[in-house]
Amino acid sequence: MKHIIILGDGMSDYPIKSLGNKTPLMAANIPNIDELCRKGRSGLLKTIPEGFQPGSEAANLSVMGYDIAKVLNGRGVLEAASMGVMLDDNDLALRCNLINITNGKIKNHSAGHITTEEAKEIIVSLNEKFGTDKIKFYPGVSYRHLLVIKDGNDQIKCTPPHDVPGADFDKVMIKAISSEGEKTAELLNQMILDSQQFLLEHQINKKRVELGKDTANSIWPWSPGFKPKMKTLQELYGKTGAVISAVDLIQGIGVYAGMKVIKVEGATGLYNTNYEGKAKAAVDAIKEVDFVYVHVEASDEAGHDGNIDLKIKTIEYLDQRIVKYIMEETAKMNEPVAIAVLPDHPTPVEMRIHVSDPVPFLIYNPTQSPDSVNEYNERSVLKGSYGLLKGDEFIKAFFCV
Repeated sequence: MKHIIILGDGMSDYPIKSLGNKTPLMAANIPNIDELCRKGRSGLLKTIPEGFQPGSEAANLSVMGYDIAKVLNGRGVLEAASMGVMLDDNDLALRCNLINITNGKIKNHSAGHITTEEAKEIIVSLNEKFGTDKIKFYPGVSYRHLLVIKDGNDQIKCTPPHDVPGADFDKVMIKAISSEGEKTAELLNQMILDSQQFLLEHQINKKRVELGKDTANSIWPWSPGFKPKMKTLQELYGKTGAVISAVDLIQGIGVYAGMKVIKVEGATGLYNTNYEGKAKAAVDAIKEVDFVYVHVEASDEAGHDGNIDLKIKTIEYLDQRIVKYIMEETAKMNEPVAIAVLPDHPTPVEMRIHVSDPVPFLIYNPTQSPDSVNEYNERSVLKGSYGLLKGDEFIKAFFCV
């Protein structure tokens, strides 16, 4: 049997008063996901163990069945793998956002969803200005970039910018959690301040001001770590795999998991991503490998932006432009294909941050009888036959191992 996971990043939510106390999932028109739910079995999955922050790196590793206490070592190292940046054992890698700070407060974590082309020019300029033989900036996608500090120390506490919209930036800067981390914390905090002065006059920002757009007026390093030691999915479960995502983080997980990384033209990580291209790539890939992981970032970004209508639209796009095609095409195949749909974590639009609540999931396995759940949302799956799963229980149930 073949297997496809369709993951809508940040798709689950809390009830919203303006939606009649429905969640965006409950308010969205998702006939195809609901059909899979009727034909399959459902439940809740706790993707974030106690003591861990509800980041996408932890949540997606957890969905794939990894013990994050053993393998999680920051987001930066995963994104480095996706970018093809080879890390030495003493290289501290950090995600480096371009953000917007207005009146001393973090307005958004994305510099107004700056384009990849604009961001690349800024990151190259930052590397020319501040890069040394021990400090390197690497451009990524949109606001998501990489900073590598040779001989850096990971005994530091960094705040994800998407967790603190509206916060005074100087209150959430990097802090050392031991004396060993003090030098690295001081270095990074000074780079944040220096970047603000440098970016104030950058030509890309001047153009964005003229267009009435938010500027990329500060860097924000976070999620530090050294390269992890992970077994591949082939070693863990005997599965060959492919990952499809616009996000370097997810692609990097795929690299360490031994999966083929498939990059789809026009995949943006936003609501305007190439849904059809991802769906077709998934169907093509499942003919060649055992397992395909299709990751769609759009709902998470809508949640961070606090945009209820857009979040509902992204969920409906996932249903109509990805799930429908995959359902129809895999039904024609000679070998049965199991399909799972779930988020990695909730990103409630009224909070604009990740939270660690369990997420609803469904598994459609054409060889198994369904349970009694007829629609897919946070409330309905409480009656699902899987109940509450943790750790590697979800992926083992999905793979039937």
